[in-house]
Order: sequence, then structure tokens, then C-alpha cells
Amino acid sequence: MSKKPTLIAYTVKERGEAQKAIWTQIGAAWPHGSGTGLTVQLEVPPLDGRIALTEPKGGNGGAP
Repeated sequence: MSKKPTLIAYTVKERGEAQKAIWTQIGAAWPHGSGTGLTVQLEVPPLDGRIALTEPKGGNGGAP
């Protein structure tokens, strides 16, 4: 597994129409060692079961 993840895993909490959603980083994903697919490592599970995977932004892996 390479050191830099291909995707960052977030859980997203919607807060209504007037407020922005809260994106909390919960893990990352890398290309699987053999063949196609991804290896996903989560530090914590999402409470609602939903995970958003996005490409890292800049060098800090910040929320989109």
C-alpha cells in the first residue's frame, strides 16, 4: 500500500437547507495490492452507514 491514499473517506452530516453539511474524515482508501478494487481503512465507522469517498484536496486531505 502506498503512503498517500487515493481517496479520503468521510461521513457527512446534513444540517438543513440554511447550513452547510459537516464533513468528518473517518479514513482513506488505496488501490488494492493485486487486481482491481480498493483497500479501505476506517478509523471510525459512520453512524448512519453512509461513507463519501473523494480525492484528496491539496496536500491536507481537507473536506470538499
